[in-house]
Amino acid sequence: MLSRSRTLTTNKLTFFFHKPIKVDPSQSLFPSLLALFSTHIVGEKPVLVRDFIRSALYDPEHGYFSQRSGSVGVLESSIKFNQIAGRKAYMKHLDKIYKQSDISWFTPVELFKPWYAHGIAEAIMRTANLSVPLKIYEIGGGSGTCAKGIMDYIMLNAPERVYNNMTYVSVEISPSLAQIQKETVGQVRSHSSKFRVECRDAAERGGWGHGEQQPCWVIMLEVLDNLPHDLIYSENQVSPWMEVWVEKQNDRETLSELYKPLEDPLITRCIEIMEWEKDHTQSSGKLRSIWSKVFPRPRRCWLPTGCMKLLEVLHEKLPKMSLIASDFSFLPDVKIPGERAPLVSTKKDGRSKDYNSYLEAKGDADIFFPTDFLLLERIDHYCSGWLKMLKDKSSKQGKKRRTIILDSSSFMEEFGLPTKTRTKDGYNPLLDDFKNTKFYLSVPTHNTQ
Repeated sequence: MLSRSRTLTTNKLTFFFHKPIKVDPSQSLFPSLLALFSTHIVGEKPVLVRDFIRSALYDPEHGYFSQRSGSVGVLESSIKFNQIAGRKAYMKHLDKIYKQSDISWFTPVELFKPWYAHGIAEAIMRTANLSVPLKIYEIGGGSGTCAKGIMDYIMLNAPERVYNNMTYVSVEISPSLAQIQKETVGQVRSHSSKFRVECRDAAERGGWGHGEQQPCWVIMLEVLDNLPHDLIYSENQVSPWMEVWVEKQNDRETLSELYKPLEDPLITRCIEIMEWEKDHTQSSGKLRSIWSKVFPRPRRCWLPTGCMKLLEVLHEKLPKMSLIASDFSFLPDVKIPGERAPLVSTKKDGRSKDYNSYLEAKGDADIFFPTDFLLLERIDHYCSGWLKMLKDKSSKQGKKRRTIILDSSSFMEEFGLPTKTRTKDGYNPLLDDFKNTKFYLSVPTHNTQ
């Protein structure tokens, strides 16, 4: 089963240890990209798509996450899966929970608490160097359920000194969610002295100060899907890519797209990484050239530039970090055009509504993207410095990261306790309903210099 909502959102494991083009509204290939929108997001000058998305989600006054602490659901108590008959009964129970709370979505770590967080904690304990104080950073900690679950597990299962000396830092951009996290973790008094929230943007270098030179862990659950993305456009399969900007039309209320030649360095680097493998296959380039003459068509591609910026900062400030990230690998029923296109969805009176355009987001809609995990892996290697050296042929040094991509079910079967989320008839929503989510694990090698 493929989850299409936010409720989604081995042998391999041994290895792990310059003139802009304006869009004419009357001739646009994408008429749905013209939308009425709050003028607070786009000012007098055009903005890159990533800046538009960042404002729509995180603007302090008008952003989706900034003004809606209820955008992330909190269950009053854990679901007792062993008392549920099967899938039909579980879906009915889930529907009841959503209607009662009328919130936008429950994260997997919330639906399967505490077991989901316990699986992550077990993965950390198996691979961490426990001879040094354990330090964990969680980016986008939601309601604090993951932090509390991990700290609970370590308190109960790790040597006493590990728990007593640990530090857990939540880096949260939303003030309202930051407060909820403090309250959630504070339910266990001994956690409070080891936990703190830093209310800031994790992608901004200044917030990290001098960084952390000791080994540490970084956790990102359902974070990559909400990071700002850029959009690039090409007239056909072989025409050069162009940046997409958003601007106001003359009526001051309508937004449209503006295409400019590539200049932004972040977009340029991301395209370079994306096309790294294509550069090594000349035959594919010839095939695209022939195909474009026979069947010319425009191309649109979404780039995870927000992810790239974040990883650049993390590798710079936390050079010895180990990373655990989980997110959607695929989103069904996406209406918006383009490779890796997002879902733009809002919820009202218990019902979801999907928009046809990202420009329709008015601060009341979630904008979330699928994660291309193979591209994520290449970005990780690039930001560590290894892929860059490989392309420059300046070093024969090995990879600086050991990485592995696992289906969520494989991760939880290895590190979690799947029996705790199994219903009476054997149905297990944690293993059976999350076919479009994956985990990405990345740890440093000895080639870190």
